[in-house]
This record gives sequence, structure tokens and C-alpha cells, in this order.
Amino acid sequence: MKVVLWRAAVLLAVLAAWEAVAARLNPILYIRPSALPGALLAMWRVRELPPLPEHVGLTLGEIGAAYALAVAGGLWLGFLLGLRRTVGRVYEPLLAALYAIPSVVWYPSLMLFFGLGPASKIAFGFLLGFFPVVLAVLAGIRQVPASLVTVAVSMGARPPTVFRKVMLPAMASTMVGGLRTGLALSVVGVLVGEILGSKAGVGYVLNYAYGLLMTKEYVVLVVLIAAAVLAIDAAGALLEARVRRWAG
Repeated sequence: MKVVLWRAAVLLAVLAAWEAVAARLNPILYIRPSALPGALLAMWRVRELPPLPEHVGLTLGEIGAAYALAVAGGLWLGFLLGLRRTVGRVYEPLLAALYAIPSVVWYPSLMLFFGLGPASKIAFGFLLGFFPVVLAVLAGIRQVPASLVTVAVSMGARPPTVFRKVMLPAMASTMVGGLRTGLALSVVGVLVGEILGSKAGVGYVLNYAYGLLMTKEYVVLVVLIAAAVLAIDAAGALLEARVRRWAG
């Protein structure tokens, strides 16, 4: 409870400072937080902006598809390389090197192959979310104590049972941490892809408002995106905490 109160106090202090500073500056360029609720309501009636609900739905669909592909591909490759240690030692440095490359470098190539439609945004979100999942699975498998596996095998446990009863609980915390990071990065990948080049989506609307100098609407969209990302991350944190309790 104390943590929640402290967070609320920090948020209120930031909003108060923002209000005080913005009130003294150009209202066209510096928007006060007290003006945001009215701007949010007005957005639904502004003809200059594209209709927002359909763009929100498109972006959520792209995020869902990108993250599902990242999880499916990341878990498959992570377990494949982790359970076959020789293969993992060969390919893990390559994965780490690819992950270290700045992600924005990949987007022009993705636009070239997939165009400006949803496919390039899904591919970019997948690319950003894929590597944390793979590397988290590899790290989780490595931290499973070999003695536990040896004891389970010596007691007659078959490989599926060893994996389900021994390995999975031991690596669950690390793996879920990677899934949480992958979710956040998939969201970032889709939104950045829409901002850099798209014909629809929340990022497209954000760029549209910025181009028309619709500052209030632009700030409202930024705040909404930040709140959505924080909510998604909070949900991931709750899931991670539950998995930690189960594994413990």
C-alpha cells in the first residue's frame, strides 16, 4: 500500500510541476495537463483527425499478432537450442550479436519486403520481441541445477516428466521475465513502425496530429500510449509475480 501511495504522490507532483511550467509558456506548444481531458473528448469530434477507434483496433491486432509470433518462435528456438547444448553454444553468440544491432536498422528492409501495411509492423514487433524470449529460455535452461535432473532421472522419471516437474519450475521465473520484456518490445516495435511509415494505426494518427500542429491531440495520444504501455507492463509484472510464487 505504501508503494502505491508513493507512486501516486510522485505522479501528482509531476503533474503539478508540469501544470506550473506549461502555464507560463506558449499554450500552442506547451500543453497543460488540465487541458488534456477536454482535448481527449474533443478528439472524437475533430474532423481533421482520422477516426480513432478503428486505428486503435488495428494497432491492438498488430501487437497481438507480433507478440504471438514472438512467443511461439522464441520458445521453439530457445528450447531447441537450450536442450541441445552443442547446437546452443554454436548459435547463441550469433543471436546475441543480432540482438545487439540497433533495431531501427531493420525497419527499412521490412518496409521494402512487406510494404506500408500491417505486415511490416507485425514483422518489426515480432523481431523486437523474439530475441528476449529466446535468450531468456536459454538462460533459464542453463540455471536448472544438473543435480535435480540427475536425481529425477535416477528415480525413473521419463524426459517429459523431468521437463515438466523439474526444469520448467526451475526456469519459469527467468522465462517469464523474458516473455514480459518481449511483450513490451513488441508493443514498442509496432508503434515505432507505425510512426516511421504507415497508412493506419495509432502511430499513424500520432504522426498525423504532429504534422498538423494539433498539439493538444498529439499530447493526448502520447499520454494514452504511455498509459497503455504501463498497463501492459503492470499486467506482465503481476503474471511474473504469480509464476515466481508457483515456481518457489
